[in-house]
Amino acid sequence: MRIALGISYNGGAYQGWQSQPSGLTIQDKLETALGKFTAQRVSTLCAGRTDAGVHGLMQVVHFDTELDRDTYSWVRGTNANLPRDIAVQWALKMPDAFHCRASAISRRYAYVLLESHIRPSVEYGRVGWTFGTMDGDAMRQAAAILIGEHDFTSFRASQCQSLTPVKNLMEISLHKRGAYWRIEFEANAFLHHMIRNIMGCLVQIGQGKKPAEWMAEVLAARDRRAAAPTFSPDGLYFLGPRYDAHWGMPDRTAAYDSLP
Repeated sequence: MRIALGISYNGGAYQGWQSQPSGLTIQDKLETALGKFTAQRVSTLCAGRTDAGVHGLMQVVHFDTELDRDTYSWVRGTNANLPRDIAVQWALKMPDAFHCRASAISRRYAYVLLESHIRPSVEYGRVGWTFGTMDGDAMRQAAAILIGEHDFTSFRASQCQSLTPVKNLMEISLHKRGAYWRIEFEANAFLHHMIRNIMGCLVQIGQGKKPAEWMAEVLAARDRRAAAPTFSPDGLYFLGPRYDAHWGMPDRTAAYDSLP
């Protein structure tokens, strides 16, 4: 039986999603909890790996098991063994043809950025921070340059394992509520550090350090050295993958409502 789970987590205390010898990753904590619940070793696959400090509102995983339990038992039983900053939001029984990564049409992220002369406190670790006023029109003009299928080598980390730097960036939207910017990204897939590297450029443009047209120069360079430094992971949230409707997957969780 193939089971899919929707997971939310605060990534501040963890070394990213993917399992590591330290055991201090989201995947390690999830598989340990599933193992305690099932009394079996459970190996999971995820829709999109996140870096250290990055949060997840609806990470989707799947695994195969011989156990037949109702879906809510998977939620309650796993959550009983998870730390307080990780929670299973839903569980579904899926056909064998479903694959959490390969079946995804796109992946979605949001970056929450605090625009303030004062550093974050209550929201520390959950927002990025920029000192001073940001030019939203310039940032939107720069973001529009990136829409479409491009070679995103300039925004790619050196340790990226993707087979190709060519990705289809479908949408970048920018909204401001009070002192908080929410920038959403959707693409067929993302390179390692791609969003954080784009954010570094957008912030420099928003601060007036670079013109909006500079984004086109960075993209065309196909050279990581042409772009801004990698921005903080604190405000980055994996919103989850998007699937074809016939799979019957949830599109969001209650955790979405926690963001500005």
